[in-house]
Amino acid sequence: MDVNEVLKKYSKKIEQEAGNFNYSSGSNNSISRDYTQFKEDMMPELSRYESWARSLGNFVKIKVSSKDEERIQKQLEAAHLNVVPSEVVGLALMSFLGVFFFGVLLSVAIWFFAGGPEGGEFPILFLGLMILTSFFLFYYFYSMPSRLATKWRLKASSQMVPAILYTVIYMKHTSNLERAISFVAQHVDAPLALDLRKVLWDVETGKYSSVKDSLDAYLDFWKDVNIEFVESFHLIESSLYEPSELRRVQILERALRVILDGVYERMLKYTHSIKAPLTNLYMLGIVLPTLGLALLPLASTLLGGAIQWTHVFVLFNLLIPFCVFYLTLQVMLKRPGGYGETSLLERNPLYYKYNSKKPYYIAAAIAVPLLIMGLLPFIFQIPGLPETVGLKPDYSFSELGITFLGDEQFFGFQTIDGKTVGPFGPGALLLSLFIPFSIALFFALSFSLRTKDLIKSRDETKDLEEEFNSSLFTLGNRLGDGIPAEIAFAKVAASTKGQKTENFFKIVNTNIQTMGMSVEEAIFNTRRGAIVYYPSSLIATSMRILIESVKKGLNVAAESLMSISEYVRNIQKINERLRDLLADVVSDMKSNMTFLAPLLAGIVIGLAAMITGILSKLKGLTEAGAGDTSLAGITNIANITQLFNVVNMIPPYFMQVAIGVYIVEIIFILTGTLVTIDNGEDKLKQTYEISKNLIRGGLLYLVTATLSIIALSILAGVAMRGLTG
Repeated sequence: MDVNEVLKKYSKKIEQEAGNFNYSSGSNNSISRDYTQFKEDMMPELSRYESWARSLGNFVKIKVSSKDEERIQKQLEAAHLNVVPSEVVGLALMSFLGVFFFGVLLSVAIWFFAGGPEGGEFPILFLGLMILTSFFLFYYFYSMPSRLATKWRLKASSQMVPAILYTVIYMKHTSNLERAISFVAQHVDAPLALDLRKVLWDVETGKYSSVKDSLDAYLDFWKDVNIEFVESFHLIESSLYEPSELRRVQILERALRVILDGVYERMLKYTHSIKAPLTNLYMLGIVLPTLGLALLPLASTLLGGAIQWTHVFVLFNLLIPFCVFYLTLQVMLKRPGGYGETSLLERNPLYYKYNSKKPYYIAAAIAVPLLIMGLLPFIFQIPGLPETVGLKPDYSFSELGITFLGDEQFFGFQTIDGKTVGPFGPGALLLSLFIPFSIALFFALSFSLRTKDLIKSRDETKDLEEEFNSSLFTLGNRLGDGIPAEIAFAKVAASTKGQKTENFFKIVNTNIQTMGMSVEEAIFNTRRGAIVYYPSSLIATSMRILIESVKKGLNVAAESLMSISEYVRNIQKINERLRDLLADVVSDMKSNMTFLAPLLAGIVIGLAAMITGILSKLKGLTEAGAGDTSLAGITNIANITQLFNVVNMIPPYFMQVAIGVYIVEIIFILTGTLVTIDNGEDKLKQTYEISKNLIRGGLLYLVTATLSIIALSILAGVAMRGLTG
């Protein structure tokens, strides 16, 4: 056959196959199937949101304005979401309408069951909460692409400095951009690894003709967010065209300095800019709401019962935490990229402990009994239940042997005009402290059990990496002396005696000498390799660079290892300097969150209990003074106490529960914010810090509130006894 016959024979078959190929931008066909599977494995949260948007977002077809469509599309691309803007808006609208109409129907049903038009009270508060929830869900799903894009940016940017470092080190001995990016994609964590793999896959699938074009297209995303990262890669690309070897190495070193200096300057500006917002956040979100709590008993009675305990729960446990969360989100959105510490949690061999449900069962077994203790005042009011165990629904303090508090009831429920109100007693208030404490203890114990071993393992790895930095320098020197790598490991093991890295080099040397393994097998063998016992990204990457560079010669390997040692030391110095800059902000907010806020809230709870107790006692005394000549003097203040109707008061029991749960919520929100500011996106660190702060803040609040309630209740009792003679 000649050429024309071959073309004629296969042209129809090619045309038929090409005609059956359906390519559409944004569909799964435009992305490698391997890439899609990799993204689902690395970022399951993105895949879940995509499935919601595709299923619920297509119920209604919404025409999005060009301005909003452009903005949302940019966020979707930044978050690597495979959906369209109309699906995002459709999901937000469907969630809003679904919850809104469900709330209306449920409110009407509750109204009819309560009596309907014949006298039933319409649940206005419940309907208002459902409407607020529907608006929140609309905002939540509408802004989800923006939050996911920010989360992706923070996690990816935390790997930028190591990515540039590995690229520079690799390019020093092998001036091949494609192989360098492939190497980096295998040794940095997701999601930056995902992005770099996408750069390579776009070349393989023919979207771009070269790695440089694909990389330049990817860097366009970062030019408005982290220009230092873009400049560093452009310098690396320019080194490919440099004929002088010395000049090429200088350009590569310059690329690393550019990103290090840029990250430091941006974080320096950020630390100065967030001090005022975080201070305002603490004052508006913690101090003012807590101080306002002391006025609620007076306000509830003066307003004739317009403020109920349900309003306190809505205000302190829903509205204010949401506002605090929104303000902290704005602070986190301003965080520059390029700095942070993250390691893929799923790679840790102890990840099964983090993912286990067993810690929750253990924590529940301890926290649930405490929760039941907090509910005892209401359990004792169940008709017939106390009598079955030989107890009364309530006891006076004199019956309990505490005579100086007189006949005041322990729980303090009162029946007025056939309506039972309360509990107002200090005993019920003290028991109520177990409710927020049980919630804090549940999360603190479960989070601690999930993370303590992983944090310990990470800290040990950090200590090992600090020592390994100097050991790398020693290994590089041995290789520079012309000693083969197989022998150099034995010499370094002897010179690092007593250090944590000694065993690593001993294992490598033993595998080489006794097992006959190559250097690569001695380090990376899945069963006996030294890296199995030292799961560190820095150690693994350094050894990979050693194996790659030793193929070019011992001098190249020595230079590579010494360069890694030098640059890692520089990175560690910059990290320490940045932590010093952030120390003021982080320590101030941490002390406010775990010390001042619980302390202030505990004292205010005691004051609120004292005010409520005095007002309820004065009301009782004025009623008794109307028919008792010995208490005739009390009736002189009857006109004043008529303003303070016990029925309209908010029981301190409910106020304490509301503020206690609020403290727990604030610790959750602010701890996550501080960890993100200090370390970037780090789930392990965030979970571990929440457990620590919940224990500290919860215990301090429990002790402070207990002492405050006891002291101020005794003070109020003594004052009232003096008033009555």
